[in-house]
Amino acid sequence: MYNLLRKSIERKIPLTDQEWDIIVSKTQLIKLKKNQFLQIQNSYHSYQGFILKGLFKTYALNENGTESVIFFSFENEWMCDLQSFYHQKPTTYNIKAIEDSEIVVINKEEKAQLFAKVPKLFQFHVLMIESANVAIQERLLDVLNKTSKQRYLDFKERYPHKVQKINNKNLSSYLGVSHEFLSKIKKRC
Repeated sequence: MYNLLRKSIERKIPLTDQEWDIIVSKTQLIKLKKNQFLQIQNSYHSYQGFILKGLFKTYALNENGTESVIFFSFENEWMCDLQSFYHQKPTTYNIKAIEDSEIVVINKEEKAQLFAKVPKLFQFHVLMIESANVAIQERLLDVLNKTSKQRYLDFKERYPHKVQKINNKNLSSYLGVSHEFLSKIKKRC
């Protein structure tokens, strides 16, 4: 069940079976049904997670209740509300399952214990943070420099088998356009 997680880690650093057993002992498997939350905005329950199965959206609710989708996270990907997790602040985002999902999670305290028992995981951690920063920068540059049509086409190209699983409401929020405008984009493509 955790094979995807082990493969993800071992793409960057080798693990012994003993180290792997320690990792498993410090993590928790959470199964969520469609529309269940992993994290609620403004709470103090933040995890770093690896998605074994399913699809999540990370979004913020603004003052008038409108959702702003920041990211989608798919199988075999990591996700985390970085500010909340690392600085123990209230969560910035909601993280919600878009379909039935399974995710392996760890909290900050367990992660610190894991680093003490398997120090080479710190190297993996640094690589993860670097990847997260790159993804955030790419997302920001896309929003600032690309048209909504370009962002849609890039998303569709990057996730050809996932785009059908995301409804127009979520995708339009992610792209920063209205549902109607997204429909026009789709018709033109």
